[in-house]
Amino acid sequence: MAGVEVTFLGCGDAFGSGGRFQTCFMIRAGQTRFLVDCGASSLIAMRRLGVQPNDIDMILVSHLHGDHFGGIPFFILDAQLISKRSRPLRIAGPPGLAKRIREAMEVLFPGSSQVRHAFAIDFEALAPGESRSLGAVTVTPYEVSHPSGAPAFALRIECGGRTVAYTGDTEWCEALIPAAREADLLIAEAYFYDKKVKFHLDLETLRAHLDELRPKRLILTHMSADMLARVNELDIECAEDGKTVSL
Repeated sequence: MAGVEVTFLGCGDAFGSGGRFQTCFMIRAGQTRFLVDCGASSLIAMRRLGVQPNDIDMILVSHLHGDHFGGIPFFILDAQLISKRSRPLRIAGPPGLAKRIREAMEVLFPGSSQVRHAFAIDFEALAPGESRSLGAVTVTPYEVSHPSGAPAFALRIECGGRTVAYTGDTEWCEALIPAAREADLLIAEAYFYDKKVKFHLDLETLRAHLDELRPKRLILTHMSADMLARVNELDIECAEDGKTVSL
């Protein structure tokens, strides 16, 4: 079986708690490299960690909040003006993704969405519960509970003979069970330690359901200041910006 590497380019929340970059994970399987989410600070994180934007084949998006997709307008502009991308870029995520990205580009850089690119952008709208083959990657989205103007997804990603599951942002819901069950790696939101906040997952609730999820490896992400203050006391692995794990 081929190996898979996951690098946490950014693992922070929307507010930069702990000085962390917003959510952006890079997965490498063989010659394939792709991002899972691309928060507003992601291009900065890529530059700091020496990741070349032109090496990225695809961006998968869990949901349409700025700390998860807001870096895409910057990524596209960089591809056109700085990195001089020539090969296609695939962007896959919730229905309405293409429209939201174009609108964001117009808000941030008026006229930028109308510029003709030297590379194709292929938008793929994913449907809940339907597996989609995207090159060497198969992704199955599961709708979760996190209002963002479009369905929010947990993602089950298969590539390189491994399965990586990602909760996205959500309160506990039953859809997380098929999304994460027995994955080689589950990347799970743990926004608070035990405080219950609507539309977000806390560690206490996650622990209560681990027997149903049974991941082979679990890494916590998207942690608030409350969680970050407890990291050294935890017996569960936590993400850090720049951390790479091999599966």
